Amino acid sequence: MKQGVFFVVSAPSGAGKSTLIAKIRQMFPDILYSVSCTTRSPRTGETDGVEYHFLDHETFEAMTAADEFLEWKEVHGNRYGTPRLPVLRALAENRRMILDIDVQGAAEVFKRLPQSVGIFILAPSLEVLEQRLRKRGTDSEEVIRRRLAAAAGEIHFADMFQHKIVNDDLGTAVESLAEIMRRAGASCAKDQETPQAG
Repeated sequence: MKQGVFFVVSAPSGAGKSTLIAKIRQMFPDILYSVSCTTRSPRTGETDGVEYHFLDHETFEAMTAADEFLEWKEVHGNRYGTPRLPVLRALAENRRMILDIDVQGAAEVFKRLPQSVGIFILAPSLEVLEQRLRKRGTDSEEVIRRRLAAAAGEIHFADMFQHKIVNDDLGTAVESLAEIMRRAGASCAKDQETPQAG
């Protein structure tokens, strides 16, 4: 019996992962998105079930005890986790699903679901990464330095992923990611693609 495909996408901060995933979701409207759970409070404009499933600590702990997460971690006093059931359901229904996650979380997912298709997004260089982080204008100098140090460490995990994409030109990177999706999901149900303008 055919199974769906679970795409696990990671990248250093500033490599353009979120933009690439957004483009891919427009191109392939059938691809499901893995929504993580968190115990932090919603930020302005966030909707439960869209950006995250917002849970209280008791519910999160109960799900952890019941082994309902593929992976989970605690960051700055809040917990974050990837719910297992939606992923297994997507695979059983021969669907494609994409997960946006850091490299440590990806490593845990690969242990639980070794058939996952890992994709690592890279900036052309750490210098370009620094330029992009500064151009965003959202982080302090201390945060930028911390993100760059983290990026240097995360790049060492790149070989853990089956595919690596250097996001130098956005259009080229989107097409590279789309081609991986096409090849890996060629036999999936409800396979469709929306043509991109321009």
